[in-house]
Amino acid sequence: MNRNQVLPQVELSAEPSALKKVDFCAPQSYKGAGFLSMSDMPRLAEEASTVNPADGFHWSVSTHFENSPGSEPHQILELGLKGRLHLVCQRCLQDCAVDLDEKRRFILVLTDSEADGYPVEDEEQEPLVINQHFNLLETIEDEVLLSLPLIPKHPDGFCEPHASTFVEDGEEEVSNERENPFNILKNMKKN
Repeated sequence: MNRNQVLPQVELSAEPSALKKVDFCAPQSYKGAGFLSMSDMPRLAEEASTVNPADGFHWSVSTHFENSPGSEPHQILELGLKGRLHLVCQRCLQDCAVDLDEKRRFILVLTDSEADGYPVEDEEQEPLVINQHFNLLETIEDEVLLSLPLIPKHPDGFCEPHASTFVEDGEEEVSNERENPFNILKNMKKN
């Protein structure tokens, strides 16, 4: 008989406070979805250039057990993230909307030594150490932070020209030459 058919499935609350203490050690599987605003994820909010009311992330979580030959079934957590935040474009230094749509898969383990023994080559899933008071909200925020582009930028051709770099028609061109700072001393000597 399949272990997933025997275990009860618990619906996760969408409340951020409820996501701070999830008992993944209990003999049950979980399913849930919700929306987290930027105010629910303070470390992520620090990275944002501006925070719009609609910015945030829809999340979905489900756990299930998978049989593994020669050992106990492993609990798998699948996490989906979809949302938007605003960062500073590194080309034009203007506000840039960044859309993320990520899917992650974790194998849940009970100890750090189990996680350390997990094969590094497995790119499909990575180990996640769980406990009876697991902070799922923190894990969601961590995964969003890890998904951010190293160098945020607008798509090619969408950057707005920087005002000090380009001159519009009819305006005088600003001289790029700096005034010699010793000219003041030269004038003082004459007087």
